[in-house]
Amino acid sequence: MAEQQVQTDWDKIKRKFGYITPEALEFVRQGLSHTVQTIHGDVAPDDDSRNVSGQQLCLGLRDFAIKQYGLLARTVLGRWGINRTDDFGRIVFAMIDLGLMRKTDDDSMEDFRGVYDFEEAFARLDGSVN
Repeated sequence: MAEQQVQTDWDKIKRKFGYITPEALEFVRQGLSHTVQTIHGDVAPDDDSRNVSGQQLCLGLRDFAIKQYGLLARTVLGRWGINRTDDFGRIVFAMIDLGLMRKTDDDSMEDFRGVYDFEEAFARLDGSVN
């Protein structure tokens, strides 16, 4: 199967969605697959039942970051400009704009607002209670 190559106009993305790194985009793409697999199991890529809510995706991305980066998860995400769940929403909607993801009529940026506090969500990894 040939891998789909997408030409990305980073200037357009920046104007429309703010600064997004290629690493952040790839992390969310892989994290979406992880989240869909966790929630729905094995389903075909074009199966409409693969949809996850913004809240589910934020929680799945947190778990995926911890799985990938352990105690450094928050630091790695921060280097990519991801410091709150709203940032996941910006990236998701940029990916939708690029044709890399689909959304339903019910999906919106509001689904990503304040799902959890990054400091609290990632502080629990080392037991700190800052």
